[in-house]
Amino acid sequence: MTGKASAARPRRRETLSAHPGDPVFYRGDDYQVDESVGYLLRRLRAQLDRAIDAEMAEYDLTSVQWGPLLAIALGMGDTAAELARVAYVDTGAMTRMLDRLEAKGLVGRSRCARDARVIRLELTREGRRLARRVPFGLSRVLNHFLRGFTRAEVETLKSMVRRMLVNAEAR
Repeated sequence: MTGKASAARPRRRETLSAHPGDPVFYRGDDYQVDESVGYLLRRLRAQLDRAIDAEMAEYDLTSVQWGPLLAIALGMGDTAAELARVAYVDTGAMTRMLDRLEAKGLVGRSRCARDARVIRLELTREGRRLARRVPFGLSRVLNHFLRGFTRAEVETLKSMVRRMLVNAEAR
């Protein structure tokens, strides 16, 4: 095939905008940021974080501080590395967050009896008290954001987001 023949054949625009086998909901030659699911989800996340910050202010917690408290309380992890995996952040960032929570008197650290290299985390009495309140604040925020939705719509939304997460993990 000569260069002339390949230049004469038009390239399909869709193939440049999707991996083989993927649907073409978006095209690079007509991409509108404000209609992107990613952009809309990012805006939603920013609004959620602001609302959660406002809700947690009475407990002197930020939107990133309540997560480790709740995760420890729910048994999702008791080391910085486990909590970092749950929160999708690096261990260093989680360690710095735990330093702040420890300084507030909400988290305690102790060496593991079986492996002295491992530092176990536990909530203090005040940490447990706040961790019990966090789900109520989160519920207030989410219920506000979901005004006007039916229960079925909320379940559909969650199902769709879970499907997107499965697609992301399969990539």
